Amino acid sequence: MIVADVTFYPIGKGISVGPAIKSAINKMKENKNITVYPNSMATVIECNSLDILMDAVKDTERFLESQGFPRIETILRIDNRNDVENSVERKLDAIK
Repeated sequence: MIVADVTFYPIGKGISVGPAIKSAINKMKENKNITVYPNSMATVIECNSLDILMDAVKDTERFLESQGFPRIETILRIDNRNDVENSVERKLDAIK
């Protein structure tokens, strides 16, 4: 399983982007192929393949573009582990 975090920086429509990020997260949650865990600095995503992950990131960028942002910077970090069952829950259990 893929565990990734993604941060979107929509640029060009003022300083506060909270409402845009909230709507982008809600849009991501509509995708039944991913599980979304929003937090204060990034959004964590669980999914079964890199293709699913990249499609979700691409769809979210396009959504933000459709909201009128002329520029979106995106940071994506991917943990693609095949030696254990990779999940957010397993990672959190490991640090308890």
